[in-house]
Amino acid sequence: MDQHLLVFVTVVEKQNFSRAAEALHMTQPAVSQYIQTLERTVGTKLLNRSNKYVRLNKAGEIVYHHAREILGLYTKMQNLIDDLTNTATGGLSIGASYTFGEYVLPHIIARLREHFPLIKPTITIGNTHEIEELVNNNQIDLGIVEGELKSKKHHIEAIAEDFMYIIVSAKHPLTKQKNLALTDLQEETWIVREQGSGTREATEGMFENFQFNPKEMMEFGSTQIIKESVEAGLGVSLLSHWVIHKELKLQKLYTLKIKGFPIIRKFLLVTPSTKFQTRASEIFINLLRDPKGYDII
Repeated sequence: MDQHLLVFVTVVEKQNFSRAAEALHMTQPAVSQYIQTLERTVGTKLLNRSNKYVRLNKAGEIVYHHAREILGLYTKMQNLIDDLTNTATGGLSIGASYTFGEYVLPHIIARLREHFPLIKPTITIGNTHEIEELVNNNQIDLGIVEGELKSKKHHIEAIAEDFMYIIVSAKHPLTKQKNLALTDLQEETWIVREQGSGTREATEGMFENFQFNPKEMMEFGSTQIIKESVEAGLGVSLLSHWVIHKELKLQKLYTLKIKGFPIIRKFLLVTPSTKFQTRASEIFINLLRDPKGYDII
């Protein structure tokens, strides 16, 4: 591994030479020397320095982007070599969109750790677009997302179905009505996720399919905040059944019975377009393909 790139990435992410030195178990002068050598090698300064912080300049942004990808590829290569002579061990970097990552993935990780305790997973949670970019840049081994993917650089496989319902507070007057249509929610405030989210994409697709234009929308960047807001009576939302099952059992939220619902979408496994996978990745993907792994509700 190129130690200069590792030190550079660590300094950038810690935003401080002292914290980077501590993380790398090095002295601060040694860290500074590595950065100076790297800057001489590329022929330009990469960082703007002050007494309190370091920041990337334009050249630094380019080097940082490619350094992350290079280090990710090196780690993957080393894991593949280790797999030739060892049982399933080592790191497994997983990216997941919020719905899957926060409500489904922990149960699958628990099964993985029960049977393969030497595999050490790390999890990155982001929206669908962010996870797609991490896979593209070889910064994670695999991703699980919902929604359409733009890039053709990777392999995509549907691994599970997701059912999405329109929810309201259990105290909402609409809970007492039968034979509802989506148009009955025209005057409601719709609480939606941010752009780039698979849940937002599903919501906008639903609006388009039903030719429905909500009068008012509120945008939040967290599914948990959306649930709390709906429960408080601020509006309605479209969410996955994985997300709301506890609140339904506690009778805090209510799913409206509307023709055409629930909406069904797919959770997608995204992996780099390469024939090489670590043993840890293969084991985890097999768990994802096992329908029993989703029987958690």
